[in-house]
Amino acid sequence: MITLITRSVKKEVEPEVGSTLLALAQKHDLDWKFNCRKGTCAKCRCQVIEGMDQLQPVTIAEYDRLEPEELEAGYRLACQAVVQGSGPASVQYKPYF
Repeated sequence: MITLITRSVKKEVEPEVGSTLLALAQKHDLDWKFNCRKGTCAKCRCQVIEGMDQLQPVTIAEYDRLEPEELEAGYRLACQAVVQGSGPASVQYKPYF
């Protein structure tokens, strides 16, 4: 299971290999803001609390948009973070604003 945490809701969802975290959040009607889906706006920024190994590696767009300190702390862009495994993970929506 993947636990998706927004500002007001915590929901466990089935992982879907090949799906982005943003797509999963939208599929399950979670309030997860975004503007671009290309990794440039960072409005969908989130922090992976557990299960980073269940996601594909950080993309070039994420390296370009997020600071090294953010990446080290487990921050990802939900529009870029693609599920690659079916193990447990926990992700919290953490926009800048």
